[in-house]
Amino acid sequence: MKPELLFKVDAPVYRQRLAGAFTLIDYPPMAALPEADVRCRARVLVTTGHAGASREEMTTLPALSLICCIGTGYENVDLAAARERGIVVVHGAGTNAGAVADHAFALLLAAMRDIPRFDASARRGAWRGSLGARPIPSGKRLGLIGMGGIGERVARRGAAFDMEISYHTRRPRPDLPWPHFPSALALAEAVDLLVVAAPGGASTHHMVDAAVLKALGPQGFLVNVGRGSIVDTAALVAALREGAIAGAGLDVFEDEPEIPADLRALPNLVMTPHVGAAAPEVQGAAAELLRRNVELFLEGQSVLTPVPEMRERHS
Repeated sequence: MKPELLFKVDAPVYRQRLAGAFTLIDYPPMAALPEADVRCRARVLVTTGHAGASREEMTTLPALSLICCIGTGYENVDLAAARERGIVVVHGAGTNAGAVADHAFALLLAAMRDIPRFDASARRGAWRGSLGARPIPSGKRLGLIGMGGIGERVARRGAAFDMEISYHTRRPRPDLPWPHFPSALALAEAVDLLVVAAPGGASTHHMVDAAVLKALGPQGFLVNVGRGSIVDTAALVAALREGAIAGAGLDVFEDEPEIPADLRALPNLVMTPHVGAAAPEVQGAAAELLRRNVELFLEGQSVLTPVPEMRERHS
């Protein structure tokens, strides 16, 4: 009998990679709750940071031993409950960083150069019309909130644009050549462009608020490829409407998959529906990493990418 994996998310590429070696079983909200015998013997749950895994869910799965998060995030997995039950939590660390960094720059360029409106003008058969000159990112001061795999790659791409790089994290990284700021507010005061690439959770909730946006200033641009909860949506809408900042690019939202009408109505905002990591190169590598983590765990070996809070015990 093939090992069984519970899938809490729809992930076709991952399913295809795992289908030959495992029995895949849909778990709510993908399907109705499996039969009691399936729940009693299931050892592996596949989820995402957004979908998470609650204490209650873990209780209904008495044999659960491994939670696999597709992607880097794991903010809605109850790590305290997992630790209490000895459940290992792994994530897709490193597989999507390059793609998300590329996407962050795509959003930054689109917002700064106003690509959507220039494209719409050209499609109407109009020439430049009333659309004015737009700023470029080259030579600007770029601030990063978050300096993990994604943030570091965004910074290095920024350096290729001759940008002055700085960053904010809970603790400075002495291995990096760029200045560290003690708060998001202090960072925003010192930069022209602010890219959010931090994880979600209580410690970063609404870190980018009205005060930070005001500090960024009327010539400033914001990009968020981290988690939607990091940016106060109401404050962002107000800042974009009132010209407190010049523009923004978002790939993540507070109440995904819902995108508020107030955001959708803003002409100085470029949006994509959380697709920064949606690249075939990323999906293939991440699916292979998931497969290897599951196989190693079931063989009694150390997993490859435990979440940071579990690295000492499970790597």
